[in-house]
Amino acid sequence: QVQVVESGGGLVQPGGSLRLSCVARRAITSVFNAYTMAWYRQAPGNQRELVATVERLGSTNYEDSVKGRFTISRDNANKRVYLQMNSLKSEDTAVYYCNTVGTHWTWGQGTQVTVSS
Repeated sequence: QVQVVESGGGLVQPGGSLRLSCVARRAITSVFNAYTMAWYRQAPGNQRELVATVERLGSTNYEDSVKGRFTISRDNANKRVYLQMNSLKSEDTAVYYCNTVGTHWTWGQGTQVTVSS
């Protein structure tokens, strides 16, 4: 069973930066490489929303509110996905999750990002 493990969250002031990391454990590299990967987030009282996607060869797409501030990337050989988050706003506060697009793997625990002064 593929297990995704997110890390890198924390408390940061508005305007600050964080770099999130996700590793797909128990997934062979060829399987990981077959999927578009994504970062999602969920704030209290809200539905989980798609933040950014990265296709197998690196093409990316972003939700409008994070364009120009977030960068998603992947390391296929090491089965990792990253989210560089710059110019953070309080509205970015949420639990961030990593997963595939479409048919999802089992959700991980996510990593908490809190943007506050």
